[in-house]
Amino acid sequence: MQNQSKDPLHGLTLQKIVEALVDHYGFDTLAVLIPVKCFTSNPSVKSSLTFLRKTDWARKKVEDLYVKSLPKFAK
Repeated sequence: MQNQSKDPLHGLTLQKIVEALVDHYGFDTLAVLIPVKCFTSNPSVKSSLTFLRKTDWARKKVEDLYVKSLPKFAK
């Protein structure tokens, strides 16, 4: 039996996380949940990734929201 990581973010790229959140919530709701400029002013996945890769605290908020939202993603 293989050892599998219990980390729900294991194997996911930041891009996949952001795209899943945008698909589920949209940028308007993301801007309310995580009020950072990359979600409030001319939002795009590309600009969000650029900001989140440089800003650890904002990336942590996005990752936390993703983990909390996993049950909502289940179909």
